Amino acid sequence: MSGFETVAERPPQPPVRSGDEILLAFTRALRAAGVPVTSDRAQGFLAATALVGADDQSSVRRAGRATLCAGPDDLERFDQVFWAFFDHRDGLPRPRPATPSTPVTSFPESEPEDDGGPGGPDEVVRAAASATEVLRHRDVAALTAAEKQRLAALFDGLVCRPPLRRTARHRRWHRGDLDAQRTLRASLRRMGEPADIAWRRRATRPRRVVLLVDVSGSMSGYADALLRLAHRWTRTGGSSVETFTLGTRLTHVTRAMRLRDPDRAIVAAGETVPDWSGGTRLGETLQMFLTRWGQRGLARGAVVVVFSDGWERGGTELLAEQMERLQRVAHRVVWVNPHRGKSGYEPVQAGVRAALPHCDDFVAGHSLATFAELTELVSRA
Repeated sequence: MSGFETVAERPPQPPVRSGDEILLAFTRALRAAGVPVTSDRAQGFLAATALVGADDQSSVRRAGRATLCAGPDDLERFDQVFWAFFDHRDGLPRPRPATPSTPVTSFPESEPEDDGGPGGPDEVVRAAASATEVLRHRDVAALTAAEKQRLAALFDGLVCRPPLRRTARHRRWHRGDLDAQRTLRASLRRMGEPADIAWRRRATRPRRVVLLVDVSGSMSGYADALLRLAHRWTRTGGSSVETFTLGTRLTHVTRAMRLRDPDRAIVAAGETVPDWSGGTRLGETLQMFLTRWGQRGLARGAVVVVFSDGWERGGTELLAEQMERLQRVAHRVVWVNPHRGKSGYEPVQAGVRAALPHCDDFVAGHSLATFAELTELVSRA
């Protein structure tokens, strides 16, 4: 029977045994299936499972639904992945690969090691990540050409939901603020008799996202992956996403990023950008951006994401001044540094030290997994 059975149709299952390796592998499978599972949610899942007991399957499932799902839309996908991931044999939760009918790209594999017989006290559950999961966590600058080609196919799995902002208009809703006009009109239609109270709430619309991608020589190993991320974001967010490249000049590449094919989009961007793999003048290019698109343009009220390692050929005083201007204009400023997630990294670059006081978030951006965490961060901005 398929791993997509509903809870009501599935027969009773044996209890789920403890093992943080299996639980963490399950959170990675959820993330691969499109559920926005962050590191904080994964740790909350482990803590909740420890409280309710990992030896009870229904408790594990309830703990996961409460801690790993961001909203009602994630609950159905959670159940699908949960039943597809855990294949109970001999009372053990064993992940199994997805079948062709399962919309999950890959699942980690696990193998039980029998040291004391089935169900014995010395039984160990080992979890090994799939090749796809390993690739998602690799530094994109260190990948071979074949690995980069495989990674490019995984960008379609990124969920790039735009952040939302409230508008001045209202819409009908089942709760919220009292809609006095609609309530009064309904009462008049009933010849003054009391009518049902009408409610309303503020409408929402996508908030603009501005991507500033550093394509200088020090960022050349990440430029291709970052532009693929920008392409995915632009194709998903439509007119609410704008993309620029930074180097010695500022270049508006949104039109190229809106091409359907990502490879053609990157080629078109390369033909547009005159300073690819050149020097870095972050302060001057940010000043140009704010002068033309800042105060009353694209940056006003937007979430601005800067992708750069912080190497600056110009003076850092100008960069600090322009970052301060940007923070005043934008709704939120996110700085993405590809070296941020590496072991032992310290923000020693002068450009990073100048920009950090004016950033709302300083996050890693060196792998597909960190890109997924970034899109989740921006969607909540």
